[in-house]
This record gives sequence, structure tokens and C-alpha cells, in this order.
Amino acid sequence: MIGTVTRQSALFYVNFSKQASLIKDDLLEPVNTLLEDPELIALTKESLAGRFPLSPRTGRVGIAPDRLLRSCVLKHIKGWSFRVLEREIRSSLVYRRFTRFDDDSIPDYSTFSRNFSLLGDEFVEKIHARVVAQAQDEKVATGRKLRTDTTVVESNIHYPTDSSLLADGIRVLTRNLKRIAEACARGALKVVDHSRSTKHRLLEIDRASKSFTASSQAKFKQSYRKLMGTARSVARQAEEVIQSLKSGKLPVVGSLVNIISNQSQLEHYLPLCKKVLAQTKARVFGGHRHHPDKIVSLFEEHTAVIRKGKTWKPTEFGRLVRIDEVENGIVSHYEVAAGNPADQNQWMPALEQHKKQFARAPEMATADRGFFSADNERKARELGVKKVVLPARGRPSKKRANVQKKRWFRRALKWRGGVESRIGTLKHRFAMLRATYKGDRGFKRYVGWCVISQNLISIARVKQRRKDSENA
Repeated sequence: MIGTVTRQSALFYVNFSKQASLIKDDLLEPVNTLLEDPELIALTKESLAGRFPLSPRTGRVGIAPDRLLRSCVLKHIKGWSFRVLEREIRSSLVYRRFTRFDDDSIPDYSTFSRNFSLLGDEFVEKIHARVVAQAQDEKVATGRKLRTDTTVVESNIHYPTDSSLLADGIRVLTRNLKRIAEACARGALKVVDHSRSTKHRLLEIDRASKSFTASSQAKFKQSYRKLMGTARSVARQAEEVIQSLKSGKLPVVGSLVNIISNQSQLEHYLPLCKKVLAQTKARVFGGHRHHPDKIVSLFEEHTAVIRKGKTWKPTEFGRLVRIDEVENGIVSHYEVAAGNPADQNQWMPALEQHKKQFARAPEMATADRGFFSADNERKARELGVKKVVLPARGRPSKKRANVQKKRWFRRALKWRGGVESRIGTLKHRFAMLRATYKGDRGFKRYVGWCVISQNLISIARVKQRRKDSENA
């Protein structure tokens, strides 16, 4: 059952709350009024109601929509984990008042995690659109100017090597096989734990990879053969167990729910482990360093290998995210791309999304030279952009150089540089450097909440500056 938005505090808390209300947070107080928007609460309630058909009126009482929304925002504004979120709300009067828990009990961190996952990526996009609409209503974002750029947000994975991916596959498949064996009749399924031998193979591969002598390279390949042999045997057993469960040959005496759950896990990870075996064989023994559709994580399989030309980090593992920013630091739109598309292909979608959102094309649109092409400039002007500011690649012609030396062009390029600091703020201030939510949908949710929190802070600061100037 969805918790109610209207609540009555305990009688003993009334006098105490008067004193607690005097404790204010300069950062959260302006955001507090923005989150009182009825449409934001209605969107949260609608998302919670979609869990099950009878969720709105049956079952245990869950977290109220306004409390859940405020807890999400607080977590991402502060960059906390779920454990820290529970601890801070429990111990702080300011955070209790902001999240509207007051004198009520605080949910466990795992409860926060489960409820946050109910708010899917589609819901987060709606919340973001509503926050941008608030910025438009407050005249904070008019949409006259647009600057866009792309950045890489890392997935929450370890550095992917073929050996570590094989070890992950062995560990995960063995774990699920053990759980199935526990639910079967005694001695019906024997599972061997290969963790010790796997660890030895990993150490051998690590030592041999540091030397390029013929003996070291032979040892390197020999250790990989042993590790791949172990992975194949575990995968073969997993395949046989799946077939036995489907045909009913394994005598099940334990919980059928646990059997079905672990069987689905085996069916999910087994194809991924086979792909890792294939790419390891091609890369280590076939010499094909660039394997197509390479898997870099069994747990975050949506992760892509991205090279942006950075000398300090030539290869990144995550997703490419496009950030579209308008006036006053408002991120009007974000887009999590699949794979590693070229920046040139991101220019027109950014302009079309802006026109859809603000009902008009921006008067001035700018991006870095990675977005430049003559076709992009022409299409932007046809869309209605008066000032298209895309610096050309390479050495410009005399005519092009004269255009790029004009005052309006140089001022627009100077303003464009602000999107780099906006991305830095999102990554370091709002913890968008690495997405910690699981799966493709979780990744999009995480990025969305970081952008929403940043926008709320930007709107609140603009409103506070206006209020200060009026009082001056």
C-alpha cells in the first residue's frame, strides 16, 4: 500500500518541531519549496502504483511518495550511499524535516534501495522534464542559448581482463550450482569448488604477463588454457543441470522458488560466460586484439569500451552521455547513448529535442569541434538557429577564419566552455563520475537523478540571487 502524503505528527512532537524548524540548511531550504510541487508528487505516486495492480490500496504501508522523492533528491545532492542516507536521516533533525519523516521511524537502507528501484528510468525522465518546466515557469531557463557536449560515465565494474572475466564466470556459475545442489536430494548433484585453482591461475597469468620472454609467454598461454578448461567444465555442468531441471531428472526436496531463481541466474550468465570464452580464445590464442561485441563485465553487460583520446585515460568503460545545457546552468536534456556514437551524430538530436522542449529553436547553439560538419551547420540553420557556433576542424580557410574571428563567434565559444565545468560539477559534486545502480535501467536512473539534483540546486540559487537583489 502506498503511504499517505497527509500525516499527523505525534502530540509530544508538536512543541519540539517548532524549535526544530528554526534549524535551516542554506542549500536544502530553497530546494524544499521546489519539491512541494503537486505534479512531482503525483508522478511519484503514479510510478509506485505501477508495481502491482493492487499496490495503491492493499499490502503493507510503504514509504509515502513525497518522502521517497525527497530522499532520492537528498541522496544525490549529497552523493551518499544508501547506508549513509539512512544514518544521516536518522541522526539529523534537518534531514528529517526535509524528507518529511519528522518523528516517524526511518526505513532500513535496503528498503530505500528497493523503493528507489521502483522509480524506473521512464519516471526519472518525467521528473526531469517537470523540473525543467519549473525552470521555464520561473524564467530561469528561456532556451535562447544551447551548449552541448558528451562525456563518459563509468560503470561500477573492475578493470576488465580476460582472466578476471573467466574467474567471474566460474565463481557465479559455481555459486548458483551450489545453491541448486542444496535444494536437491543428498548426493544428487556434486559441485566442485574451483576458487582455489582459479586464484592460482590468475596469479600465474599476472606474473607471466609482466615479461615478454618466450618462456613467460608460453607460461602465460599455458595458464590461460588451464583457466579456460576450468571455465568450460563449469559451463558444461551448468548446461547439464539446466537440462536436468527442465526434464525433471533432478530430485528436488528444497524450495522450488530457490531452484527457479538460481536456474534463471544460470540461464542468464551461461551465454555471457560462453561469449567470454570465445573472446578470450580469439584474443589470447588467435591474436585478434579487437574482438567485436566484446564483453567487459558479466554483471553490467551494457557497458561499452569508449576511447575519447584522453592521454591520462585512453580507454574508459561505461556509457557515453550527452549533456544539453541552457541558461543559468540548467541541463535541459540528457541522453545515455548505446555504444560509442560519433559526436557529429549527436548534434541534430540535441537541437530537435531543444525545439520540442521549448517550442522553438535556440537563437544560438554551440558545441566543440567534434560536432562540426558542414551538413550539421546547414541543418541547424534550416531548423531556425540564427547563430551556429561550431569551430571547424583542422586549418580553416581564409573565409572560415574571418567568420571564427568575429566577436559574436568568439563570445559564444567562450560561453561554450562552461559546459565543461557543468560536466565536472555533475561528476564530482553530484557523484556522476561512476554510476552505482545496477543494470542498463539503473544506469539511466542514476544519471537522471544526478542531473535532476543539479537542476534543483541551480534553480534554487538563481531564485535566491533574485531575492537578495530585490532586498538590497
